[in-house]
Amino acid sequence: MPEEPTQASRFGKARSAQSGALLEDYVELISDLLTNGGEARPTDIARRLGVAHATAIKTIGRLKREGLAIAKPYRGVFLTEAGESLAARVRARHRIVVDLLLAVGVPTEAAEADAEGIEHHVSDATLAAFGRFLRQRAEK
Repeated sequence: MPEEPTQASRFGKARSAQSGALLEDYVELISDLLTNGGEARPTDIARRLGVAHATAIKTIGRLKREGLAIAKPYRGVFLTEAGESLAARVRARHRIVVDLLLAVGVPTEAAEADAEGIEHHVSDATLAAFGRFLRQRAEK
């Protein structure tokens, strides 16, 4: 069993990742909606994430407070530069995790679904190792 401070640090990191995962999912979805349909309305966000409209509104408020999004009356939600940057980072993390899972034989649908959880919790060091593994594999 790890020492108490080590274990507490690990659990704290997991809790922090869970909190950040929610915002990451929202900015990634908003970016996708804006790219594919030109607008990201709270109703669409709620439906796509499978949450209540009130939950989406509450989280959009948090995105605004964090400086990741702005909402325009009758126009929906838009990402700030910081929000777009976060969405791009999340999308890149997602792609690396999916590619790794596919490389080790996970079926496509399962890889996409599993990556939704893994992408938020994997450390930068582990993600870098995934990338190195994938690059080395491609060179062979």
